[in-house]
Amino acid sequence: MALNVPGLISVIVFYVLILIVGIVAGRKTARSKSRDEIILANRDMGLLVSFFTLTATNIGGGYINGTAESIAFDGLLWTQAPIFYCFSLAIAGLVYAPKMRKGGYVTMFDPFQLKYGRKVGALLFIPQLMSDLFWAASVLSALGNTVAVILDVNAELAIIISAAVAIFYTFLGGLYSVAYTDIIQFFFILIGLYLMFPFALHHEAVDLSRVSGTWLGSIQPGHVGLWLDVCFLLTMGGLPWQVYYQRVLACKDWRTARTASVMCAVASFVLSIPPMMVGVIASSADWNKTDYPTPNGQSQLPASERSATMPLVMQYLVPMPVSIIAIGTVAAAVMSSADSVILSSASVFSKNIYCDIIRPKASGTELVWVLRVSIVVCGCLATVIAVTAESIYGLFVLCSDLMYVVLFPQLTLVLWFRRSNSYGCLSGFFLSFLLRILAGEPLLKLPAAIEFPLYDPVYGQFFPFRTFIMLCSVVVIIVVSLLTQLVFTRGWLPARFDVMHCLRLRTIDFREAKEMEPMTGKPTEAPAKDGWTEDGAVADGVGDRVRLARSPPGDL
Repeated sequence: MALNVPGLISVIVFYVLILIVGIVAGRKTARSKSRDEIILANRDMGLLVSFFTLTATNIGGGYINGTAESIAFDGLLWTQAPIFYCFSLAIAGLVYAPKMRKGGYVTMFDPFQLKYGRKVGALLFIPQLMSDLFWAASVLSALGNTVAVILDVNAELAIIISAAVAIFYTFLGGLYSVAYTDIIQFFFILIGLYLMFPFALHHEAVDLSRVSGTWLGSIQPGHVGLWLDVCFLLTMGGLPWQVYYQRVLACKDWRTARTASVMCAVASFVLSIPPMMVGVIASSADWNKTDYPTPNGQSQLPASERSATMPLVMQYLVPMPVSIIAIGTVAAAVMSSADSVILSSASVFSKNIYCDIIRPKASGTELVWVLRVSIVVCGCLATVIAVTAESIYGLFVLCSDLMYVVLFPQLTLVLWFRRSNSYGCLSGFFLSFLLRILAGEPLLKLPAAIEFPLYDPVYGQFFPFRTFIMLCSVVVIIVVSLLTQLVFTRGWLPARFDVMHCLRLRTIDFREAKEMEPMTGKPTEAPAKDGWTEDGAVADGVGDRVRLARSPPGDL
């Protein structure tokens, strides 16, 4: 196949447009010395901008290409991601977003460090970083496949160039650049998706009657547990994402965050319909009637082309002008997610690890440059993973795996279970992480050391093991927290054995701390009472003073 010159030109024009918008939007913070201005856009995002950036971020290349891939080869019943991610957004907007925005945090990990201490809170960043990298890799891989098929350009080169563009404007402008480029990308996604599939549907090679009995897919009785496990994973695993809370915390107020999230959930479902239709079209087409060189003359797409389902439909079932627009759709979806995920991980590292642990007294200029270097490093790591990825949909689902089994119980309990402490947090973290590794992961070629009920040597775990591990984590966090509280308050162990120092300090949220800080910005101090505070921490006695500041009490 010859190089598609018009398509290549259109992609270059699109990239230049996005780059210009990103640079112009980033002028507000290009010379900023404020880390929070780059991370949270001065907490000044209104409803429309919040809605556009949330939706564009959620609709990534993995969402589009992965949905088409799964529908075509597995059927609708096994394509849970688009539907249950929408449920997740609605739950996050109604329950989690108001709580987080009212707290006035800078990142999702601030409540962990405030309550459990800096080092314990920073430990929870590990699964977040891994999931962010998997997500960014999935969307970049989707773009590489699309460009390789339609433009006949090397996929690795397309991935590297796309990542470089996203890294560059994110480096310059932070959330301002990301949010305003998301607006442009949102309309590219909306127009491109709904323009493409009607043309493909009316191609002469497409006959929907060929899949009238198979497009829905089927769930075998022994696979019900696995199906439910994935549903819960996608719903609850979609809640503890820094990339989501970065936008929530940048909203003007909690009502804006809640409304934008619910609107995003609805829009995400609406935008999932075209890729679903593309998947059905791909499985119902007689590919012998197209220019696609099917192996051995078979009429259906071979399993080896699974991850290329969307770009093959774009290339062979729609007119070239529409195909060119469709490339812009995938490119927009990829850029809007990749830049957000890169900024997400970089923000947490610069604030919760570098600033709070490594260099608490670092200047504003130093922190800004640490953030920018972190953006480059995270972008490069995601690019490396994307180049070696095999399945887009597999990465799309895997990125929520650790979030579900490790971070979902942690986030829920740190926000609503007042008696949780560092001992419970660490116990739940290591247990869930260890059990998840021992359960194995075929996508990472990790063998199963633990064989749960219904285990199959070929296909792996069919037991809802992720949900089981998540529930084990919840139980362990609660039990260990209550037990250690009892041990120290009853005097069964002297206070000197409280090595985490978490039971002797009062915990408060950042909003309360901010209100108590004087205009100079210095930490405020207030006397603590004897015994237990309402948050479950213990004060050593009358006259003790507990610093009420933005730094975590466990490290004071």
